Amino acid sequence: MSFALLKNELCERVGYQFSDSDLLENALTHASTDGKEKISYERLEFLGDRVLGLVISDLLIRTYDDENEGELSRRLSGLVDKKCLYSIASKIGLEKFVSVGKGTEVNQSILADVMEALFGAVFCDGGFKAASLVIEGLFIPILGENKEPPTDPKTKLQEWAQAHKLGLPEYREIKRSGPDHQPLFTISVLLKGFEARAGEGNSKRIAEQAAANALLDVLRKNSFD
Repeated sequence: MSFALLKNELCERVGYQFSDSDLLENALTHASTDGKEKISYERLEFLGDRVLGLVISDLLIRTYDDENEGELSRRLSGLVDKKCLYSIASKIGLEKFVSVGKGTEVNQSILADVMEALFGAVFCDGGFKAASLVIEGLFIPILGENKEPPTDPKTKLQEWAQAHKLGLPEYREIKRSGPDHQPLFTISVLLKGFEARAGEGNSKRIAEQAAANALLDVLRKNSFD
């Protein structure tokens, strides 16, 4: 299928028609794609991350007018994290449209990044209002899935440690492997009185969350309430 047909299909799925098709192509292009090193999605991902945060923050303020900053922050973290972005990318079948080089797998991390790049491309093409409409259209259906503000593993572990007067968990990078465009981080978390646990991820944040979750599993199994 030609890029023009793919473009039209994806535009229909996200509810936005691009005036500049080059922006869309860049948003869908991974750095590993042959001959595409200079037009990969990374710059648009950087922009899209900021646009997404602002749009979702505004949406949360308007939706949950009785919640404080901490509760809104937890909701924001839950909505803009890689898992949520991957879930939305999967719902619109984004993997079908992403261009990668030979030997590179379109994994969850790449799809989450491309989702952000897509938001950045819409912002560049149509401005903040257009980006807001696209983002809200994709996120509003999942906004009410959690009646209470979600708590991520790092926050849960920190709250537990403070409640038990153990100080703050300490995170250390153990290893970084893989190419620059697809890194894999291994990070350990240390907490007084417990053996260190490690986690992996395509970003430091994801690896830290995985490490925190691994230690939380230990606490749950041993009934450390």
